[in-house]
This record gives sequence, structure tokens and C-alpha cells, in this order.
Amino acid sequence: MVLVSHSATVASAVAELAVGLAGGGATAPVAPAGGTEGGGMGTSAELIAAAAAQVDRGAGVAVLADLGSAVLTVKALIAEGEDLPEHTRLIDAPFVEGAIAAMVTASAGAPLDAVAAAATEAYDYRKE
Repeated sequence: MVLVSHSATVASAVAELAVGLAGGGATAPVAPAGGTEGGGMGTSAELIAAAAAQVDRGAGVAVLADLGSAVLTVKALIAEGEDLPEHTRLIDAPFVEGAIAAMVTASAGAPLDAVAAAATEAYDYRKE
């Protein structure tokens, strides 16, 4: 799983939270791709591609993005089809809750379709 945020701190913190809440055993690979190469706020296609290559194990890569240009950058990379591993998928899910659901599901050995479904279902989590 790759977590794309405009902030390196946010991407890293959500990755840490997802791993921490996944049950403490072996977890699926996750990599944050936050901010720009220079450490600023923004989105970097190069950081996203590097993170995806880092976590790729051949079963597909789930990518969750926080908002705006992060989503657009991932969509552009997928459309180009050259810089991301095969079967990379942008998952339409809430960033934090979706990342946790995806991590728990992926760590249980589920396929990419199930990981995507679990992350997307996080839209239905009610807090009232």
C-alpha cells in the first residue's frame, strides 16, 4: 500500500497508525509518499513511483491519496502506465480510515480486490 499526502509527516503518521492497528503481527508492506522531494508541501510523481516500487510484491499495489493534486498525480501515473507496477490501483476511500481497513485486510493475505473493498467500505463508518 502507498499513502500519498501533500505532507510527508501526514503520510508517515498514517502509515505508522495503520501498521500499529493491524494487529501487531506481520503486516503488508506500506510506504508513505508525502510532500515533495525537497521536503515541502505538495505531491511528487517520483516519490509515488518509488514508494510503489518499494512495496510491490507482484499482487498489486493499493494507493490511497488525501486530496486534490495527490489524486490527480496518481491518476496521471496510472494512465501513463510506465512508472507504477502492474496492477496498481487508486482506491477511492477516506485517507485514514481507509488506510487502516486496507492494511488490516492486506495483512490477512487478502487479494487487491478485497483490500480495495475494505478501504472503500470505510466511507460507511459512522461516528455518531
